[in-house]
Amino acid sequence: MPVDTFDPVAHDGVQMTPTAAAHVRRQLERAGASAMRIGVKSSGCSGYMYELDLVAGPNPGDLEYQVADELSIYVDPEALPLVRGTEIDLVVEGLNSTLKFRNPNAQAECGCGESFGV
Repeated sequence: MPVDTFDPVAHDGVQMTPTAAAHVRRQLERAGASAMRIGVKSSGCSGYMYELDLVAGPNPGDLEYQVADELSIYVDPEALPLVRGTEIDLVVEGLNSTLKFRNPNAQAECGCGESFGV
C-alpha cells in the first residue's frame, strides 16, 4: 500500500463500510442518538460478545473514530485491543440485515456470529 494512502489512525481503530454507515445513520435518527458506542463483554459461546449502544455522547475516556461524514463510533478503551482494526459491514440476506464484524483479532467465531474468541 502506498504511503500516501495509508492512514494509521483508521487502521488502529474501527472502520465502517458505506452501506453500514447508511444503516447506522438511519438507526441513530430513529433513536434520537448521535453516535454508536462499541464495547465488549465476556459472554457467548466463543468468549466475547460485542455490545452496541446508540448514544448521545461518549463515556469518559471513550475513543472516537470518525467512520463516515458526520458519523462517529465511540470505543470503550478496554475493548480497543479486542476490536482494533475491525471493519463493520451491513450484510443483507433476503429480508434480514445484520451488522457483520470483520475482526482481525478474532481467532474463532461462534456459528451465529454473535461472539468471538481471541
